Amino acid sequence: MTGAIDVAAQARGVRAGDRRCLARAITLVESVHPEHRAAAHRLVAELLPAAGRARRVGVTGLPGAGKSTLLEALGTALVAAGQRVAVLAVDPSSGRTGGSILGDRTRMPRLAALPGAFVRPAPSGGTLGGVAAATGDVLVLLDAAGFDVVLVETVGTGQSESAVRALVDTLVLVGLAGTGDDLQHIKCGVAELADVFVLNKADGPRAGEVRRAAAELGRARRTGRSGAAGWSPPVVACSALENTGVDTLWEHVLRHQRAEPAGGETRRRAAVDGLWSEVQAQSLRALRTDPAVRVLRRQVEAQVADGRMLPGPAAELLLRAWRDHSRDDRPPAADAVGGPVSGAGGPHRR
Repeated sequence: MTGAIDVAAQARGVRAGDRRCLARAITLVESVHPEHRAAAHRLVAELLPAAGRARRVGVTGLPGAGKSTLLEALGTALVAAGQRVAVLAVDPSSGRTGGSILGDRTRMPRLAALPGAFVRPAPSGGTLGGVAAATGDVLVLLDAAGFDVVLVETVGTGQSESAVRALVDTLVLVGLAGTGDDLQHIKCGVAELADVFVLNKADGPRAGEVRRAAAELGRARRTGRSGAAGWSPPVVACSALENTGVDTLWEHVLRHQRAEPAGGETRRRAAVDGLWSEVQAQSLRALRTDPAVRVLRRQVEAQVADGRMLPGPAAELLLRAWRDHSRDDRPPAADAVGGPVSGAGGPHRR
């Protein structure tokens, strides 16, 4: 993205539903270039009053649970019912280019080809939560562009649920019956964040087994958490391939959003979480690009890798260099990594 950025024109294009303009706007808010970040913040601020109308639904779960296939079936059904649907598929990032590796448009070709749908892969950027740092801003753009439903698929790292839950109205957790790891994923602490559970791939010879497992898990979950208005997360058996259970899944999503309306406590918590996520993202970017840190980084990393320095003291050394440089722009001493700290293998002293 080169040249001057006309934020007002970008905002007009997004509000008008111009897809090319929307794609450019998303690229802008995903950029980590300092000038782009400033323009992105102005763009999101201008579009924020036009957002808040879309239903935001997160879909997460372990790899192989069939999240993309389920999302395509759900999105296709919603478009057929007259809804405008956007899918933001947060992909693992390429270590070389930083871009999306999987590219969900290649995994959702039927949905991506529909006039009422918009599918966008987003690189996770290596974030632990499996959710791109700019995801909240992208959701504002999609909302302001007039989409009725925005579906967010996460990487499925097992860390992603808390991050995506702060950005959506309803979180759907997808698992498989008959595979201990996936079912355990639904039963463990992650389940405290989910609003609807799906046991996917209820088709073929295993259809009956999956439905029985869903019924059993549903009975067990009734003794679990209840959210606002006494919401008890239901368990749905689905087959994205045979398109069964998808309508029931959406009915539960609508019921949940009636029980816990958008703009309520969930969105208020999300706004605060978004604040601190942005503080964390900006701080990390500033730290990594700071000249003082760059001088020390390779030396510190080498000492940590060799076991001559513990990660805690190493982190404090880099942070101290960053703080000192931010205060007075003095270059770090060439031997800043030397001395007693470099051999810190025992208790660290402040």
